[in-house]
Amino acid sequence: MSKLEDATRDWLEALGFKVADEGLWVEALTHGSTGAARDYQRLEFLGDRVLGLSIAEQLYRRNGGAEGELAQRLNALVSRQACASLAREIGAADHVRLGKQARDDGAADSDNVLGDIMESLLGASFVESGFDATRNVVVKLWQPAIEGRAGRAKHPKSALQEWAAGNRRRAPEYEVIERSGPDHAARFTVRVSVRNVGEVEATAGSKQEAETEAARLFMEKFG
Repeated sequence: MSKLEDATRDWLEALGFKVADEGLWVEALTHGSTGAARDYQRLEFLGDRVLGLSIAEQLYRRNGGAEGELAQRLNALVSRQACASLAREIGAADHVRLGKQARDDGAADSDNVLGDIMESLLGASFVESGFDATRNVVVKLWQPAIEGRAGRAKHPKSALQEWAAGNRRRAPEYEVIERSGPDHAARFTVRVSVRNVGEVEATAGSKQEAETEAARLFMEKFG
């Protein structure tokens, strides 16, 4: 495992991470396209759970809303898009280790890659420093989003589901009609249809995001 660059160490520590085991942090920033023996996938799996619990705790303490409202906000704050947006904001793309082909394909700005990297950093922090220290970093980095509007509006898929029921229509049906691109930059095209009303297609970097966008466009057109 190669050495962690000084600039990357300084970047991580400025964000609030404690860096002792260099190999762990190199792993957290290494994409599978490099061919390295260890990449960020296992740490991303762990960080996803750490992030979810950290945000859920903050929402519980700060918000007296019902379970459904808390869940809606949680889903928005820990989504791949939210993680990728934050990763861009903190400059993660400059420190991701990518194979040449993946970099040439634009993986450094991929929502899939950046979202995973954000979570893998949290996983590395959990292994290195434990939950409390990692939660503190999450609170610091996610505070603007937690205090903002993310997840406060009704989710497009929920809105469409309720619209269909309220208009005595069958439930919306979602279908993936095309998948293209390499894994790190995959594109999904989804069609949503409501019988006897119409259908709309949308494309995004994940099936979930494409379904959400399709529902939003459907409501714009038919709602």
